[in-house]
Amino acid sequence: MDKYIINGGRSLEGSVKVERAKNAVLPFLAGAILSDEVTTILDCPKILDVLSMIKILQSIGCKTNFEGNNLIIDPSNIFKDEIKHDLTKELRSSVFMLGGLLSRLKTAKIAYPGGCDIGLRPIDMHLNAFRQLGVVVEDYPSEIYCHTDKVLGNKIYLDFPSVGVTENVMILSAISDGETIIFNPAKEPEIVDLMNFLNQMGAKISGAGKDEIHIIGVKKLHGTVYKPIGDRIEAGTLLVAGAITGGEVEVSGVKPEILGSLLNKFLNNTCNINIKSDIIYLKSGSRRKGFVIETNPYPGFPTDLQAQMLSLACVSEGVSIIRENIFETRFKHVQELVKIGADVVVKDRTAIIKGVKNFIGGEVYSKDLRGGASLVLAGLNAKGTTIVHDIKHVERGYYRFDEKLRSLGGDIKKL
Repeated sequence: MDKYIINGGRSLEGSVKVERAKNAVLPFLAGAILSDEVTTILDCPKILDVLSMIKILQSIGCKTNFEGNNLIIDPSNIFKDEIKHDLTKELRSSVFMLGGLLSRLKTAKIAYPGGCDIGLRPIDMHLNAFRQLGVVVEDYPSEIYCHTDKVLGNKIYLDFPSVGVTENVMILSAISDGETIIFNPAKEPEIVDLMNFLNQMGAKISGAGKDEIHIIGVKKLHGTVYKPIGDRIEAGTLLVAGAITGGEVEVSGVKPEILGSLLNKFLNNTCNINIKSDIIYLKSGSRRKGFVIETNPYPGFPTDLQAQMLSLACVSEGVSIIRENIFETRFKHVQELVKIGADVVVKDRTAIIKGVKNFIGGEVYSKDLRGGASLVLAGLNAKGTTIVHDIKHVERGYYRFDEKLRSLGGDIKKL
């Protein structure tokens, strides 16, 4: 297994640009097969999750290739409606292929999706929504088989504003008979970006980012060229890297307004923040202070930045409290942080953190994507050398993470 070797204690300084958003690109790849024409994703990040999704596309007959950083997808010769376990086991977003294949071939069979072990994340909501759109769902212990004669518009009421369900319904119902309305949809910026992407392919979708999404079904979509939004989670992670090392960093390539809940916490942590266009400047305060975080659907605090901020809380004065409301087992990084000096107690979905001066170098193991990133941030702060094992989890969502941190002055190398 690859690992990071980090010699901590250096303040990060400088400028860095973020990649295009992982959480936007993955549903785009499923949406690209709604057409039989070529689609190009500009500046597509070559992270492991994207490469895994590309393998899935290739397995069903798509031709794909990178021209520089641009991903070219030719879905004209799709011939297969089945995706095996060896392709879905590492990637939760493989569930989007249900909507894409159903729309294109009217049949789909996929093994249950995998991904990070951060909670149950059942796909019942996906399947229930599909049933309401006229899909016959056969749910077996190891796989799901869906088929339909036609997708029928309907009113979909979500008990919880699930990002994945909202996106899957948008993909499936873009080509359909009638109108579909999603009530209580997820409002994340990536949902808005998916709407814009599908509309550029010829869909008729409105209301993303609001309380209702309206999809008027069309008969056919066409290929397109599209540039996804910047990755707000990568941006947030790099800003935390600046804060946790007492540094001064400038992160560009993302709209600051979609990171409002995070930037507010930095102000409470005595950091100075300046914003200009798509550039966020952070200077860490001399005395970091504890804070309170409660993760919630957008525009609330993002669960994907909870682990990174927990690392910052560990070396901030006083007591911090972090409550995780989205995923029930998303504190697996805590036991690793404790190994290198953190003082954290977890009860149910709440972590109580008593700040210490700094982390102490040691060996830790990444258990999931964002938790792994939090360990890297802790290593940058630590006195001495930290070894982060199993970094394949981190590389699922961060492209050349070590290179970007080195560009800011971090002493980190990959073995």
